[in-house]
Amino acid sequence: MAAVVGSDQAFDYLRKMVHERAAIVLDQDKRYLLEARLGPLLLSERLGSFDELVIRLGAPDGGPLRQRVIEAMTTNETSFFRDKRAFQALRYQVIPALIADRAAERRINIWSAASSTGQEPFSIAMTLKEYDRVLAGWNVEILATDLSNEVLARARTGTFSQLEVDRGLTPALLSRFFEKVGTTWRLKEDVRRMVNFRQLNLIESWPHLHDLDIVFLRNVLIYFDVPTKRRIFEKLCQTLRVGGYLFLGSVESTLNLTDNFKEVSSGKSILYQRTN
Repeated sequence: MAAVVGSDQAFDYLRKMVHERAAIVLDQDKRYLLEARLGPLLLSERLGSFDELVIRLGAPDGGPLRQRVIEAMTTNETSFFRDKRAFQALRYQVIPALIADRAAERRINIWSAASSTGQEPFSIAMTLKEYDRVLAGWNVEILATDLSNEVLARARTGTFSQLEVDRGLTPALLSRFFEKVGTTWRLKEDVRRMVNFRQLNLIESWPHLHDLDIVFLRNVLIYFDVPTKRRIFEKLCQTLRVGGYLFLGSVESTLNLTDNFKEVSSGKSILYQRTN
C-alpha cells in the first residue's frame, strides 16, 4: 500500500474523534496506528490524504464514514476459547455455582461485550452445551455486542474459515458443533440460535441490559483511560447482579477502579464477583 500523507491537524482531529466516539486513547506516538488502520479506507474512498478524509468527515453526510473510521480503529483480534483459564472457570466453577444459586428462577443471563466476529460468545454457548441436561427447562440467554456492525454481520452467520477454527478448537469440538460448508465451517443451528447479536458502543448507554449473571469484558479496558474505565464499572454495577461474575483479560484489573468486585481466585485473576 502506498504511503498516505496528512497534516498534524488532521491526525489530531482523528485522535480526538476516535476518543470521543470510542474512548480509545491514541497518544502522539500512535500516528502509525492511524495510518495502518485507516490507509485502506482512504484507498477505498479514493482519498489522497488524511486531510481530505477529515474534510469528508465534517460534511453533513459524513455520519456513515465516521462509523467506518471507528470500526476500522477497533481491534477485532479473537479466537475460540481464547485464554482457556476463563472457559475452565466458566465450566467448572461459575456455571455450577449459578445452577445452585438460580435454581428457583431457572434463569441465567450472559453478556459477551466486544464480541467481535463471534468466537467468544459461541465458545460460551458450546461450554453451556455441556450442561444441556441440567439446564433443560431453564431460560439461558447469551447477548453478544460489538461496536462494529461489519463484524456483527459476520458473527451472525456463524461461519468461519479453516484458519479460524484451527485457532482454539479441538477436532472433537469441530466435529460435534460444526458442519463443513464448501471451504468453510458453520456452527450447527442449535448453537447459533443460542446467541443474540446486537450493536452497542460501550461508552454510550446500555439499553436492555439488566439482571446479568455473567459478563465477559475481556481485553477491552486496556484501550480506555481511567475515567472511562471507572464509568464502565459504574454501569456494570447497574447491570450485573450482586453475586454475578465478571471476566476480564489477563492484563486487566479492578484495582483502583472500583470497590464493588472481589477476585474469585488469588494471583493473576481473570475472574471477579460483584460484592455490592
